[in-house]
Amino acid sequence: MIRRAVDRVSGAEAAVFVSGVASMGLEILAGRIIAPQFGSSIYTWGTIIGVFLAALSLGYHRGGRRASRRADPAGLARLFVLTAAYVAGLVFAGDFLVRATVAFPLPSRAASLPAVALLFGPPTYLLGFVSPYAAELSDRDGTGEASGHVYAVGTVGSIVGAFGTTYALVPAIGTDAIAFLFGALLVVTAGLLTLPDPSRESLGAVLGTMLLLSVAIGTGVAGVTPEGRVVHETQTEYQELQVVDRGDVRTLYLDGQRHSAMDRSQPTRYVFDYTRYFHLPYLFADDPGEIDRVLFVGGGGFSGPKRFLEEYDATVDVVEIDPEVIRVAREYFAVPESDRLNVYSRDGRRHLRETDRTYDLIVLDAYRQDKVPFHLTTAEFMRLTERRLSDDGVLVANVISAPTGPASRFYRAEHRTVSRVYPEVYSFPTAGGGVVQNVELVATKRDGRISQATLRERNRRRAVGLDLDEEVDDYRYERPDEDAPVLRDDYAPVDSLLDPMAGRRYVVERTDDTAANRTATPERRSAESAAAAVGR
Repeated sequence: MIRRAVDRVSGAEAAVFVSGVASMGLEILAGRIIAPQFGSSIYTWGTIIGVFLAALSLGYHRGGRRASRRADPAGLARLFVLTAAYVAGLVFAGDFLVRATVAFPLPSRAASLPAVALLFGPPTYLLGFVSPYAAELSDRDGTGEASGHVYAVGTVGSIVGAFGTTYALVPAIGTDAIAFLFGALLVVTAGLLTLPDPSRESLGAVLGTMLLLSVAIGTGVAGVTPEGRVVHETQTEYQELQVVDRGDVRTLYLDGQRHSAMDRSQPTRYVFDYTRYFHLPYLFADDPGEIDRVLFVGGGGFSGPKRFLEEYDATVDVVEIDPEVIRVAREYFAVPESDRLNVYSRDGRRHLRETDRTYDLIVLDAYRQDKVPFHLTTAEFMRLTERRLSDDGVLVANVISAPTGPASRFYRAEHRTVSRVYPEVYSFPTAGGGVVQNVELVATKRDGRISQATLRERNRRRAVGLDLDEEVDDYRYERPDEDAPVLRDDYAPVDSLLDPMAGRRYVVERTDDTAANRTATPERRSAESAAAAVGR
């Protein structure tokens, strides 16, 4: 029975099935290839979907006109060979082509359009020819039956391509390898379409294209980027991940953006300056010694959690949604084994909703310049964090935005949203000026403004592990912008708020290597017990 079913599958039906697999697989893959340069916002995905639909529509139209004049298996085979050859070009020079399109003078929302059109428009256009060709070659009676059958088979192929790429290929292998597999599938299909009597020309085209794909996947300067030497690279379920060494500094890149960094000779030394601001709650708390349980939402390279374990006798929970990030952090970023460190691979909001624990400090470190999980920004989420904090608890949100100017829309919206839940909210820009940077929002549950002078005095007296004098200099206490939206679960236009930052340089201050962490002196540490009441 199975043999009879297989025998009934014509070459045209197999071709349209494979075209569906390849077109939808390439569409999923496009998001992974484009995201490191342009982000994975709704605008990027809208552009990808729009380009693919436009290219397929044009392919259907032109293919239908040609198929009505002449449709044969050899023509189908040529379409697959040409598409596979273009895919080989993507494997060989896709990253270069994406970078080359950045300079196009387009509005930020449409910045990814040239890259998507250049990389994926032509192969998708060619695949659009397949369905009308297959309809002409179908042995079904009547145009309606033939067309319906062909498009049903193509849609089944698209379903297989979507689920297979999403759940099987992307978590297992890199984007180049996935593109190679699709190219090889197209070439093999082209070869089968030429049977049983392939011509010398068609055989040469099939073998030549397979050789081209093999050369493309094996060519390139492996393990080297402009940022340094790549020591690990993978596609996770959520993002592209790279671990890059440059000198003594090891950096974690997620979708092409710096996320965490570590000094390999001093694993707990802060490389990026903004991580020092995570310690400010020890100045805001009435009694820093009562900060016993800390939660980090977002793990990355575990820079903050590692230093907290070293400096304080506190239990540190880390919630990181990407299990591969956790594995890489343990292997490449010297995350210690400790009874005081608990790591959970799950969504941060889900963790806070389901846990029965109360925290003294929550650090939100899951935002990026171009990719912010909106459900971790809303008033409903902030109320959830407030319920999970102790009476003297403090929230820190690491917001990437400009503090002023057109690119500050997300910062102003988040500041107003947090202010709806917490009575006191303070801002600490980390780079100065109106550039895109890390702006640390510190929110407290208790009423009563804490002045900059009080923070200076507490920094002088308290043993918080780091000298935070320069961080206190960045203190800002301001009223929420009433014109900014309050983000809610049913209305959180995060993508549009991030839009003005597209194409702007993200400034990440690095600590001074000579006095990178400005560790509190032993005198300051011993002064804590002698002057415990001062500055509280």
